[in-house]
Amino acid sequence: MHLRGLRTGKRIRATVVACGTLVAGLLSAPAADARPAPEPPLTTMSVKSPPGGANVQVLIFHGSAAAGEESPVVDAGIEAIERIGLSGPADRRFEVEATDDASVFTDGARLSRYNAVVFLTGGGDVLDPEQEAGLETYMEAGGGFVGVHDAARAEPYSDWFTGLIGARPAATSPTAVQRATVEVGDRRHPATGELPLEWKRPDIWANWVKNPSGEVHTVARVRESTYRPGTGANGADHPISWCRDYDGGRSFYTGMGGTASSYDETDFRAHLRGALLWTTRLVQADCKATITGNYKAERLTAANLPGRNDQIGEPHGLVTAPDGRVLYIGRGGADSSQPVITDWNNPDVGKGKGQIHVYDPATGKVTLAGELTVFGNKGGGDELVKVEEGLLGIELDPRFEQNGWVYLHYTPHSGVDRSTRMAERRVSRFTLDRATERLDLGSEKVLLEWPVQVHSCCHAGGGMAWDSKDNLYIATGDNNSSGFSDGYSGNNPQPNYKGVSFADARRTAGNTHNLNGKILRIHPEADGTYTLPAGNLFTGRETAEGGGKTRGEIYVMGVRNPARIFVDRTTDVLYAGWVGPDAGEPSPTWGPAKYDTFAVITGAGNRGWPYCMGNKQPYRDRNLPDPSKPLGWYDCDHPKNESPNNDGLVNLPPVTGNNIWYSPQGGAPDYPRDANGVPSYRKDQATYGLPWLKGGGQAAMNGPVYRYDATSASTAKWPAYWDGKWFVGDFYDADQPRNAVVMDPRTQGTGGLPVHSESLKKIVPVGNDGIKNLMDWKFGPDGALYVLDYGRGFFTSDAKSALWKVTYRGGGPTPAAGLLARGSL
Repeated sequence: MHLRGLRTGKRIRATVVACGTLVAGLLSAPAADARPAPEPPLTTMSVKSPPGGANVQVLIFHGSAAAGEESPVVDAGIEAIERIGLSGPADRRFEVEATDDASVFTDGARLSRYNAVVFLTGGGDVLDPEQEAGLETYMEAGGGFVGVHDAARAEPYSDWFTGLIGARPAATSPTAVQRATVEVGDRRHPATGELPLEWKRPDIWANWVKNPSGEVHTVARVRESTYRPGTGANGADHPISWCRDYDGGRSFYTGMGGTASSYDETDFRAHLRGALLWTTRLVQADCKATITGNYKAERLTAANLPGRNDQIGEPHGLVTAPDGRVLYIGRGGADSSQPVITDWNNPDVGKGKGQIHVYDPATGKVTLAGELTVFGNKGGGDELVKVEEGLLGIELDPRFEQNGWVYLHYTPHSGVDRSTRMAERRVSRFTLDRATERLDLGSEKVLLEWPVQVHSCCHAGGGMAWDSKDNLYIATGDNNSSGFSDGYSGNNPQPNYKGVSFADARRTAGNTHNLNGKILRIHPEADGTYTLPAGNLFTGRETAEGGGKTRGEIYVMGVRNPARIFVDRTTDVLYAGWVGPDAGEPSPTWGPAKYDTFAVITGAGNRGWPYCMGNKQPYRDRNLPDPSKPLGWYDCDHPKNESPNNDGLVNLPPVTGNNIWYSPQGGAPDYPRDANGVPSYRKDQATYGLPWLKGGGQAAMNGPVYRYDATSASTAKWPAYWDGKWFVGDFYDADQPRNAVVMDPRTQGTGGLPVHSESLKKIVPVGNDGIKNLMDWKFGPDGALYVLDYGRGFFTSDAKSALWKVTYRGGGPTPAAGLLARGSL
């Protein structure tokens, strides 16, 4: 309970003992204007002995510079914190005292009794210089601070207090109570770990003069699309609660709690409780995990020597070995000084070197482990000249430490038929001599091989990944031209070279009998063959019209160019990303603009291309005799492959909606739909479900899901905060994504949107001297993030092509274990 002082308009002083001891002296309480005799000013506190005595105590300060009646929020806040102090296990309880008398901050002996100070102040200049100096000394000694809502308006002229709070409200902040959705990004901090992923509640939502993200550790954000933020809106990243280790102590601020009714909410009290447990030193928490300065990005590889790819090839993929070595591949392009042969009459047309390099962290040295002669160096330019084939993917066997097996996904130059302009793509197993770090090219075992057209560019895919059952996933592009359909659905059946279509993705991605435009799943065997695991999309035995119409290797169909895939072996969930077509705007005639896509894949299925994209948004069919004329809209729930180039089933599996899609206009665009479910595709009618996303020039680069290893002694590992977060990025670094997202496990497999996202652009640095062109990124066994920067050209390597490493150096949770407090017993 709490004791109220005598009033003349507002509370002057109130004392609470949350363990049930009532403060004596109600009848002798001082008159309203009385003040206790001043104590000597606080000057020092021992940093070896942080504030707080045998039992944990919390001081609530509610002094305000504003005249008039005290806000009912103060009473509600005090009562809520009392209840929090009395609740929970006995060793997590604390005593509470409340006052509006700022002289407490110059009473060193008294202030040092409190483990944490809570500001419930209504704002204004509430402390004189000596009092603020006392609070500063208290924090330097290891004290705790919790600011609630309007506390961000206190001490408006103090830079130190601005740092303590973290941000200041903008003058254009809304003043009305509005219901909004809070995205809870930190699933480990005690202030947020028990809250819903999407927390819907009413409050008064401040805008910030300066976004504090990166300087503080944000634990929750408010989603501006769910309320009216006004002209001072902060945008997609709108922090609402955060913490930091500040000036020797611990500071937590929440912008919530602006209404008296907030303190009646069970979840909001849980939020406050967690903040108080950390600031009082009753529990540890990590408030450093997203502070930019705690990360270091360093380039590991030097520039190549002139005319040589001694350090790195044309970057295209990486994998980390259990011993920490990084193996990375070059697709096939040499540096720009090397000749590119584009003449099909020349036997060396498109000949390139797919290179495998090994970076050894123990020595900092790079070894060129091997080179494959690939079809993959025709350079850029016209669709009929450039090529994306070559050395496309790398994976290590799950028992690599014992057998040295390396799996490569590539297009051998020896398999090119110049007369038909066809080639063979393959996945092969090689053996790496771990002592010499040389790849034994004679050890090749070809697991899987299939035909690809190489008359016209593009979309080779290339990514590979393992699940916990030692199944190998192989991502293949749709092997289809980007042209001939005005940038919309790649479904033009007409152009072909010697009878092979190169502009109709229904021949490939939409074809149940073709391995292109798919994510395959096989189980490699020790003898270099493979078997098919149960649960793939087809068995390979499905028939129609009396013939074989499917391939049993297909796990996912309907993907365009999945260059990067990842399997989280903790859950065996597959994560993938692929680029969309080239249309810059939606078309009411043909369908959506280009959608680059990311998907969480929890089972075999059809992801839509070239029939549907995004959240099952259909394209318009076209067919002979005139592909420029539209036919009907595709049916995403009952797609049919009626292309003359189809040799698979006509009736296809239903399309599963994807989780993340973005166009030049924004993230997750959607439109009003007619009675048949067809969107209007009118740009002025679009809504955007993911405002943190935007495209333009765009090329999705799927990333990993981080898994924190508590047993690892690595000093480079990223903190536990990132555990379970999915990294999504784009080749480009302007408006495109480079984010960590949180998915809802209940909806992720059926196209549910992310429930939280935060930018990584200050941690995985962008810009010409940073990691500008993101090509691949994976965590190593040391918990550091390894990243390939493609470089600044195309189909070459250059001085900016590099392997990078991003490490964390912020230390562990605070306070130190030896400084943890003991609650009231």
